[in-house]
Amino acid sequence: MTIADRLGALLATPVRAVTDLGASHEWTTHRATLGDGREVFVKAAAEPTTVFAAEAAGLRWLATGVADGLGASARPDSGESMRPGDSCGPVGGADFPKPATRMSDPPDRDSDEPRGPVDQPGRVHQSPTQPSQPGQDRSFRVRADVAYELSSGEAKSGRGMAGARDGDTAAGQPTSALLPDVLAADDRMIVLPWLDDAGATLDTAVRLGRDLAALHANTPTMFGAPWPGWIAELPLDNTLSASPWPQWYAERRLAPYLPRAATHLGPDGTHLLEQVIDRIDTLAGPPEPPARIHGDLWSGNIVWTPARAVLIDPAAHGGHRETDLAMLALFGAPPPRPNH
Repeated sequence: MTIADRLGALLATPVRAVTDLGASHEWTTHRATLGDGREVFVKAAAEPTTVFAAEAAGLRWLATGVADGLGASARPDSGESMRPGDSCGPVGGADFPKPATRMSDPPDRDSDEPRGPVDQPGRVHQSPTQPSQPGQDRSFRVRADVAYELSSGEAKSGRGMAGARDGDTAAGQPTSALLPDVLAADDRMIVLPWLDDAGATLDTAVRLGRDLAALHANTPTMFGAPWPGWIAELPLDNTLSASPWPQWYAERRLAPYLPRAATHLGPDGTHLLEQVIDRIDTLAGPPEPPARIHGDLWSGNIVWTPARAVLIDPAAHGGHRETDLAMLALFGAPPPRPNH
């Protein structure tokens, strides 16, 4: 069955044309024009996978939190009243890595001091250097907008605070929400509307700060998520937990991937990461309630529309809100161009 056939069956609509964009990780990417003229972005896999279900669940969960706070409470520091938390069932379906055993030699653990810097920061997966939709030429329809207040000091001297107005459009295309609609998803394909990338401006960069602050202020009741997680082709254990964030992060995001990363980190880097795991309670800072986070917020997962940034390809879960900011700092967001 061709991509056009599968897409038409999934959307129950005729498909006029499909353009192949190449491969990203273990799936192919495509731009398609539907019979009614709409353009969509498609990721497809040759074999069944739960990756697309996880991506769709993450986008919808994040969008729900942004839109109306359904199933979530306000952060204690937001000044809003608390609401009942999410009710989530057990997580299953993915074959998650098991927690690592110690990989450095016991004598190396006598000192509490790190044994030396790691030349290259480790990352479990390598994100492609090119956006998942080549050319950053994306255009699609997104859902209703919400206005947010900036809760950090990133906007200096108030520059760009006016931002783009809600509902601003480019070529008649609404660009008013932080998350795109998921048009369809199954075990072989996910379909999103197509979006043109206009590049970041100071206004849209500042607005992203507001939007992230509001997204993070919408608080689920536990760390993790009620679906099996993925980041690229790598499964993530999203097991829900009410334990403090440092424990959840060490058990679900660090220790399981230490064996995989050890060959890249080397003995010194492995030992350093082991020390971080051992001391994470003291390194993690003040206690934090869970926040709705994107989870893979590098520059390639941000589409800059004329009105605002739109976030794609999440590894969404309840986590520490600074995770998203750290990902942006570590893996780069392009500097905004001056406002016109």
